[in-house]
This record gives sequence, structure tokens and C-alpha cells, in this order.
Amino acid sequence: MVPDRERSRAWTLLIDGAPQSHVDLADPAHLSFPYQRRLGHIADLVAPAGRPLHVVHLGGGAFTLARYVAATRPRSTQQIVELDAPLVQLVRRELPLDPGARIRVRSTDARAGLAKVPDDWADLVITDVFDGARTPAHLTSAEFLADVRRVLKPGGCYAANLADGPPLAHLRSQIATAATVFPELALAADPAVLRGRRFGNAVLLASDRELPVAEVTRRVASDPHPGRVEHGRALTDFTGGAAVVTDAHAKPSPVPPPGTFD
Repeated sequence: MVPDRERSRAWTLLIDGAPQSHVDLADPAHLSFPYQRRLGHIADLVAPAGRPLHVVHLGGGAFTLARYVAATRPRSTQQIVELDAPLVQLVRRELPLDPGARIRVRSTDARAGLAKVPDDWADLVITDVFDGARTPAHLTSAEFLADVRRVLKPGGCYAANLADGPPLAHLRSQIATAATVFPELALAADPAVLRGRRFGNAVLLASDRELPVAEVTRRVASDPHPGRVEHGRALTDFTGGAAVVTDAHAKPSPVPPPGTFD
């Protein structure tokens, strides 16, 4: 846990040297990391403002997005699935959750935890799972995404934090895989990442309904670290016929190059 010099009650969680989460206990609606802001935009737009949500968070970190939803959408019901039990204990002790928030934390594998969520339960499923700095292979497949869709209500949304660098083979394959399960997709990322100039995060948004692309684009473009949103034909062209990932051939996301988090 590294204290934030600019915010008296804010902390950054590092796991194996990689910045994983930022939390401001005094202002849980504050999202510092660009990818967290993009996930926050999706949480804002998945339903009319103020309406409580049912949310599944695969990967807990410091519970940043769950805190955000609880602050911006009171009475929401949320489930966090985080395999690292010592991490959960550390976060609960050092960065305690609001006792009034409806947040349940399960210390189990993300896919095993997802399998226990009832059909059509969630308005939003967020995947932000890293083993060190890599997404585990079993969370990259079409079979995994089929279970995500099972859990989502009709019209619900899936959002995933993906990490990749040139030549972006992992990112392209994840888009191709999601396209076999969800008819509507969008991708938000730093332009330099989308151009394959550096390693970084991209947020994939998927649903069975039309996405609020115009508003997501506006919000992402106006962030402190502006990003770009790809959708429709442009996203199809970006994907470039990448292969669909199945359980039989799934691999973890690539290892970040040296110096990525310096």
C-alpha cells in the first residue's frame, strides 16, 4: 500500500510491483487510473442515473469499482470474487468498506465464483483479474464469456480491463472472442495503445443491446488522460480477423515489457 501524497486518505495498491488499484476513502467516487475511469463511465451509463444495480466484480483489488458503484448508486447489490484471500484480508483491514454497502466478497477463483451467480442476475459484470500482471488463460475464452452472458440480465453489460502491447495479438483475439458471444462491442483505450506504440490497458464493453457509444466516447475523450473509442466497422477492421480463443487453446495475456510500471 503506497499513500497518495496529494490525497490524505488515498492509497495505491501494488501487486508484484504493478499498480493495481487506487482508493480514496474520503471520496470513493474519485477514480484515478484511466482504465478505472473508463469502467466508471460504463457503470454510470449502464442504467439511468441513481438506479441501484446488481454488479459482479471478477477480481477485487482494493474494491475500487465496488466502492464507486456503492457511492454513486446507493442500495446497489454487489458481489466481488477475488482469489487472493490474504489480499482480501489486507484490504478489509487497511481500507475498510462502508458497513452499510451491500457488497459481498468471495475468496475463490473468478470463474468458479461466476458459475455460482444465478442466471439473469447482473446488470453489469466487470472483469479485472490479473495474476501478477497477466490475465489468467481461463478468463480469456469464449466459454468463459458464455457464462458471463448467462449471468447478465437482458440488456446488461460486460466490461473487461485488458492489457496488451505491440503487436496487440491478445487484444485483437479478445475482441474476436467477445464478438462470438455479444452482438454489440466497443473498445476504449489510449490512442498510443490502439496504435500499437506501447503496452497499456484497454477496456472492452459488450452487450446484447445497442451501446451508448456517443456518450462513452465523449466521456473518454474528456478524461484527464484522454482516450479513444472504437466501435462498429472501425473495431472490426482493428480486430483484423483474429482467431477466437477457446478453453482448449487459451493463453494468459502477455508479460508486460521491462520498465512498464517504472
